[in-house]
Amino acid sequence: MAPSIAWTLGRTSQPGWDLTVVHEEPVPGAEQPSFAELDEPALIAACIDGRPGAFDVLVERHRRAIYQLCHRFVANHEDASDLTQEVFLRAFRGLRNFKGQSTLATWLYRIAVNVCLNRAAAKPPLSEPIDEHRHLDSRAESATDRVLREERAARVRAAIAHLPPKQRAALILRAYHELTHQEIADALGSSVGAVKANVFHALQNLKRLLGEV
Repeated sequence: MAPSIAWTLGRTSQPGWDLTVVHEEPVPGAEQPSFAELDEPALIAACIDGRPGAFDVLVERHRRAIYQLCHRFVANHEDASDLTQEVFLRAFRGLRNFKGQSTLATWLYRIAVNVCLNRAAAKPPLSEPIDEHRHLDSRAESATDRVLREERAARVRAAIAHLPPKQRAALILRAYHELTHQEIADALGSSVGAVKANVFHALQNLKRLLGEV
């Protein structure tokens, strides 16, 4: 039987936020195996078997991408953190039903999109500039270039937050996470044609919102 779990978010010594998986029912005297070298099927099997530490590694592999997806969707850290925890809670509960018909990442994206769409239906986005250094390595650039880049990025994020939810999801997965149209269709539970249409209309609306047309 898998142990119950809880998540906490806290600042680490490195820039950013760390999602920590806490096992509430550790196995007394059990050796903590290393799962870092396992491939995806083996790691999933270890998680389903309830082996201590396995789900921690799964979260560590995917938490950054899931947080970024959620943040780009809701445009503020507090909601993105809550949504990220909800995604992994659902993943933990539903992992036994994962059939391997897509990659684990695509399956997690689908959970994340559903969670984000539910939030969008219940609560309008609160635009908050993301700290560019939370999840991206810093690059050597002039102060002027950095200011211009951050200003442009903030305008784009604010505009994306005002797109219709399905257009927003399709554009984020395509532009930021570089998923193929088929992978996005798998994540959204829609057709490739619908994904292409959503991306096209999202780009047109984004240009309008940014005042470029």
